[in-house]
Amino acid sequence: MNRVIVVVGPTAVGKTKVAIDLAKHYGLDVISGDSIAIYKELDIGSAKPTLEEQRLVKHHLIDILDVHEEYSAYDFQVAARKLIEKNPLSLICGGTGLYIQSALFDYEFEAAKRNDDYAKKYEGYSNNELYELLKSRDSKFDEKRIHPNNRKRVLRALEVLETTGKSIMDFSNASKPLYDYFIVYLSMDRKILYQRINDRVDLMIKNGLIAEARKLYQKDCYIKGIGYGELFEYFKGQISLEEAIAEIKKNSRHLAKRQETWFRNQMLSHFYDITDYTATLNKIIKDIDEWLKQ
Repeated sequence: MNRVIVVVGPTAVGKTKVAIDLAKHYGLDVISGDSIAIYKELDIGSAKPTLEEQRLVKHHLIDILDVHEEYSAYDFQVAARKLIEKNPLSLICGGTGLYIQSALFDYEFEAAKRNDDYAKKYEGYSNNELYELLKSRDSKFDEKRIHPNNRKRVLRALEVLETTGKSIMDFSNASKPLYDYFIVYLSMDRKILYQRINDRVDLMIKNGLIAEARKLYQKDCYIKGIGYGELFEYFKGQISLEEAIAEIKKNSRHLAKRQETWFRNQMLSHFYDITDYTATLNKIIKDIDEWLKQ
């Protein structure tokens, strides 16, 4: 069975540095699990590894799509598995819980292709109204699997239910792992992490996130990632720039909470406080070495 090291954790915690150090230590490439870093032009908002970092070790699944092209968990599943199957040991960095789960487990995507016009049917519904509608119609719905503010996934769940008569929960079998995996979940004191998140957002703004987002807006390319959607509201005149920046920080903090909840409840993960970087990296390597001996 192929083996996979996975480095995950909240934004701004330092996943890229740990992944690169582990890749260098074990002689591995890095498979990016980020749904935004896959796109060209989205350099700042995705916080993708810099060109210098990419030169340290080879990275896969970064800058391979144009911004108008679609990318899904299924696409990541196919691409990641092709890379994993090539080597006895692989390393994935980043990604949402669904992406990681779909790659590592016997997770099946059998529903019909998404209808891009489907969202118009429920455009008058708020996120909460849409979520409650899904809950009322889908008897198998698991609230831990989809967050109310993840409108795209809620809509997809409704679409699958209406077009197939099946719950979207029926299309996954996440109990059987296809690979032997070791998930490294990086964490730190919440106050420190939140300050790092705020600082990172401020740095993104300084480095040109507004201009990057405006180019997408002018192309009518509405990327859903945090940092873009909030600025799109600013460009439309719905909120001020200060409010947009505050929303980016708030949404990043909320995402951090959801990520931790997912990996604590859905998958076997090893949690490491990364505040003392050197000591923690050594501990991670020691634990991975013990795992590799098994």
